[in-house]
Amino acid sequence: MLDIKKTDIGISFKIYVQPKASKNSIVGLHDDALKIRLTAPPVDGAANKLCIKYLSKITGISKSAFEITAGHTSRKKHILVQCQNHNLSPDEVIKKIKKLIAKKTT
Repeated sequence: MLDIKKTDIGISFKIYVQPKASKNSIVGLHDDALKIRLTAPPVDGAANKLCIKYLSKITGISKSAFEITAGHTSRKKHILVQCQNHNLSPDEVIKKIKKLIAKKTT
């Protein structure tokens, strides 16, 4: 189960990144993290940049709302979605993230 936490400024959750994939996609869950395949290699922050861009695209939330708070050089990363500064409801963001998972498990 994905571990999503509400924080003072938004929500945080873990992702597990598989770089150098054939296409960008949400795979489902990897332990307590959202597993994402990305086409970018893990070189010079390319996978991190694409990760933020892809999460923004599939959720419809501005790229500036997303931040990698831990795991910059690791496959397992902590993502913060800054709801407070972007007029987003934390519950609505959680619903969007859970919807991505539900699409992969059905």
